[in-house]
Parts: sequence; structure tokens; C-alpha cells
Amino acid sequence: MTESNDNKEKELEEKENNETEGATELSAEEQEELLKKFDAESNTRSLTGIASWIVFGLLISFSLFQLYTGAFGQYTAYIQRTVHLGFALVLIFLLFPARRKTVKNSVPWYDMILILLAIIVCGYWPMYYDTLVQQVGTISDAQLVIGGIAILLVLEASRRAVGLPIMIIASVFLLYAYFGPHMPGMFAHRGLTLHQLVDSMFFTTEGILGTPLQVSSTYIFLFLLFGAFLVQTGVGNYFNDLAITIAGKRTGGPAKVAIFSSALQGTISGSSVANTVTTGSYTIPMMKRLGYHRNFAGAVEAAASTGGQIMPPIMGAAAFLMIEFAGVPYWDIAKAALIPAILYFAGIWIMTHLEAKKLGLHGLPADQIPKKSTVFKKIHLLLPIIIIVILLFQGLSIERTALYGILSTIIVSLPLKETRINFSRFIEALTSGARTALGVAAATACAGIIVGVVTKTGLGLKMGNSLVSMAASISTNVQMQLMLTLIFTMITSLILGMGSPTTANYIITSTIALPAIIALNEALPVSIEILAAHMFVFYFGIVADITPPVALAAFAATGISGGSPIQTGVNASKLAIAAFIIPYMFVLQPALLMIDTNFFEIVLILITAIAGMIAIGASMIGYWYVKLNWFGRLISLVGGVALMYPGTYTDIIGVVIFALMLIFQFTKMKGNKATPQSA
Repeated sequence: MTESNDNKEKELEEKENNETEGATELSAEEQEELLKKFDAESNTRSLTGIASWIVFGLLISFSLFQLYTGAFGQYTAYIQRTVHLGFALVLIFLLFPARRKTVKNSVPWYDMILILLAIIVCGYWPMYYDTLVQQVGTISDAQLVIGGIAILLVLEASRRAVGLPIMIIASVFLLYAYFGPHMPGMFAHRGLTLHQLVDSMFFTTEGILGTPLQVSSTYIFLFLLFGAFLVQTGVGNYFNDLAITIAGKRTGGPAKVAIFSSALQGTISGSSVANTVTTGSYTIPMMKRLGYHRNFAGAVEAAASTGGQIMPPIMGAAAFLMIEFAGVPYWDIAKAALIPAILYFAGIWIMTHLEAKKLGLHGLPADQIPKKSTVFKKIHLLLPIIIIVILLFQGLSIERTALYGILSTIIVSLPLKETRINFSRFIEALTSGARTALGVAAATACAGIIVGVVTKTGLGLKMGNSLVSMAASISTNVQMQLMLTLIFTMITSLILGMGSPTTANYIITSTIALPAIIALNEALPVSIEILAAHMFVFYFGIVADITPPVALAAFAATGISGGSPIQTGVNASKLAIAAFIIPYMFVLQPALLMIDTNFFEIVLILITAIAGMIAIGASMIGYWYVKLNWFGRLISLVGGVALMYPGTYTDIIGVVIFALMLIFQFTKMKGNKATPQSA
């Protein structure tokens, strides 16, 4: 029996070794197929002939319209937003099939009808602008039809370009608005008639044409275009080369390359899934070849790529939405996001290092490391990112900053032939930028429906009060009520964030889950910073991408690693444990967001938090300097959480446990001549 088990283990080990040796990078075609499978925004038709030229012309026109209004001033709100929406709807119905398995090289007749309807409803505002802005009272029956069609088009476009979850949520909210009097208990409201509902959704700036679409039609599009121009310089591959040069030789090198590269990629990517596929197609095979298990390799890339969405300066475009929703200047948002992002990536870095030490893995061999002279001669490609940070810090408008970012990208690309943005690359940047914006436009328009219903019905406040009341029914202790409400809000944000892109994710969580934290300020003797509340729901909405069962980034990673989706998701959640702890920290201690603090307090917070992450990382991996048993892992976890939890007493407890664990580790290591390698 023992021999049989040994033989099975050997067979499994040989199979794993064969898979590791065969780990190769994905081709561009394989990357595209993987993106289409897991990323709704990438599931587009491959049109030919006249249809392809029409799409090409519309994409160029879309980008030129946004560049023109960004440079010379926007049209009035209704016209700017409806033209933006019109471009997006027409292009979505041209490019995105109704079903994944339908023919993808032609546009069916029913989509031609939807395109015609999109032109009519979005052209209605520019054509009858003077009449509509002077209109008083209820809308006419004709306008009811126009507005109703607009709502249905936005829902269908969102389903195709973004995914089913956001369409379902928006539809449920519309039903809630209409059937308000029939809702149970505290969720009942007066209800809206069909005319009132359509009026608020399409003929005011409180629905589809609301703040989310306004941000999409101004800030976000231009920054997506900026990212598209950066990509044309080859900066994505440069991020990989730079990451290998800096981290490749270190213990478990490829995993650290994945972390470093994904953090950089997050500055230009607005999608966790896209980041996972583009960076992971390169890093995951490297990690497998080195000796990481496929489930762990995929998890590292998924966790790091998801972290790209919380990495300033762009934060998956959510930073620009947060300006409007939180009423906070951009620089305060970027500054607040910095330390939590550092801690997040530090946590993943620590755990990959400990896993490598446990497995006895080393860094990449010297022949796989690019020459520093070759890599650093392209360091100027990072200048545009530095320039936009400086300009935003100086208070320049976001539109102007994006335009200068695009201009600086073109300029810095000129010295080297391989990076130079010539005419063909310029056109490619215009078309790819507009393509990237389609999902964002649909998501923000659909999210506007959700925001509009919440505004009209007061649902957000009711949801917030219900979560606070639930916490109060469990405990009368103020601190316990605070923690319970935060936990309920976390769960709500994780559920709402499943399957949604970054922008829609933040809009939904800030509209539905955020009011619970705001309600705490009135219900309890606590004072929670508004920015901390927004960052809290934003973080948990984002980590839904790696939290099973709907962990899109983790699932995409398994398409490269060949691992188990659920196990990869579980590993990714463990690696990203910081994202489940840090939001509680900055709600309880806003100094972590650099709010009302000083340099010495920030340094102390960083030291204790990183020490806490080391202890928590050791607990998750089961290894520090030697292997940890279950008790050692539990003690490390307790000490790590104590160090990360704000408070003098908890810091003291954490430091004592940390010191005792170190002494215990070094005692067990005595006589061991192996010297720990540097991280």
C-alpha cells in the first residue's frame, strides 16, 4: 500500500515537472483568446470589408472629438455626454456580438436596427437642445419612447461590453424605483411613474447623463488615450525588462518580477484581467519554470495585477471618479492611495519570498537578465508618467494634464526608432484608446441609472441605516458596532464588485455600500473621514477580482498557468491578505492615508505595518526562517494583526510577539549554516 502511494506521488511529481518544463509564453493570438474568454471588453467581432472601415473611421472620430473638446473646451453638459454616449453605443453594437458564440465577422440585421436607434436617441438632445432645456413639467409620450429606448440600449450595451452583473443590478434598481410602494418595510417608497422614471433617467443629469458619464466623457477618455499612446512606445515590454533587471536575480525572482511589472502596468491599464493576461503571459511561465506550483504562480500574477488598480497615479481611472464622488482634489486621492498600495505590494512580495525560501528557489540565471545598459537607455519612456504626476501636483486641470501627457509621450518616443510614434502608431493609438473607452462609457452610463435611482428613492441611506441597525442589534458596544458595520460593508462591496470593471465597480460600491459607513458618523460617536470611506469600498470592490467564486483575474491566470481556478483564487486571496486588512486600518487610523499627520507618524505606521505583514505572510505561507507548525502560524497571525491594528497597546503586543517569534526562529536555525538570501 505504501509502495503504491509512493508510486502515485512520483507520477504526480513527474507530471508536474513535465508541465513546468513545458511552460512557455503565450503568443499574441493566445492572449487575445484568453482575454475574450474572461474579459467582456475584449470579446469583439473581427470585421472585414466596408464594416471594418466604418469602425475604423468611427474610432478615429471618437478620439478626435474627445481631443478637440479636451483642448478647446467642452460643449454643454447634455451635448458633450450624449455625443460621447452615441459614439460608444454605435461602436459597441458594431463590435460586440449579442452572444459569444455568434458569427463575429459581420454585423447582423438586428444590430443595424440598434445602431440606428442609438443614433436617433443620442442625436435627439443635440437636435432639440433649446426646447429640452426650457421644457417644464412632465415629458411627452414621444419623449417617453425616446428615453425608454435609450435606457434599454444602455442596458444591452453594458451587458455586451461590460458583463451581465452590472446590467442585472441596474435593471433591479429600475424595477425598485417603479414598484416602490410594493416594497417591504423600510425599503418602501412613493414610487416613480413611468414618465417620471424615464424623465429622470434620460432627460436630467441625475441618470444616464449623470456624473459618471460626465467623468467618462472628459477625464477618463483622455487618460485612456494617454495610456494607448504609452503602449505604442513599447512601454509594456519595457516594464517587464525593467522589472527583470531590478528583481530577476533575487530569491524567487520571476514572482517578484510579476509584482514589480504588474504595479507598473497598473499605471496604464484599467483592467485587472487585461493586466493579468498581458503581464502574466510572460511571468507565469517563468515562475513555473523556476519551480513555483502553477496554482501559486497564477495567484501571484492575479493578485499583483489586481493591485495595479489601486496603484496611483491613475488607479484604473477610479481616481477621477473619486474626485466627483468624494469631492476631494485629485492630489489628495493619489497621495492617500500611496501607502496602502505600498503595503499591498509589500505583502505579496514578502509571501512570494517566503514561498521561494520554503521551496529552496533562487533567482533567474545571469543569462536571462537583460543588460542594464540596454534597459536603462529607455528609461526616458517613464518620463510621461512622471510629468503627469508633477502637473497634477501643481494643480493643472485634469484634461490639460492628460493632453500634455499625450504630447510628452510622443516627444519622448522620438529618439529611438523602435519606440518612435510614427503616423501609423499614432493612428493605432487613437483607435485602441477609443476601443478601450467603449466599456468604460457603457459602464458609467449604466451606473448612472443606479446612481439616479438611489438619488430619487433614498435607497443608499436606507441600505446604510439597515447595515448599521443590523450591527446595533448584535452588540451595544460602540467599537463592536463599528467593526461589524465595516464587515457588513466589506461583504456587500465584495458581492457588488464581482465581475465588474474598475470604474463601474467603484460607482456601484460607492453608491450602495458607502452610505453605511457615512451613517456611522451619525449613529455612533465616531468620526470617519469621507476619503477613508470611499477608499474602503473601492478596495473591497477591487479585490472581488481575486475572491472566489467569481475571481475573474484568478480565472484568467489559470488560462496561462493551467492550474485550478478555485485554488488559484484562494492562493491569490491569501497573497492579497493586506487588501483585507489595510482598509480597516485607514478607517480607524486616517494617518495611513496621509490625512492630518506628520512624517514621523507615517514612518512609524509604515514600520509597524510592514513588520505586521512579515508576520502575517509567514503565517499564510507556513514558513519564516524555518517551517512553522499550526501553532506558530496562529501566533504569527495574531502578532501580525496586532502590529497592523492602530493603537499603542496593540503595537506593543505585536512587537513582543514578533520578537519572541524571531528568537524562536533563530534558536531553531542554530547550527544551520545556510544564510538567508536577501529579499
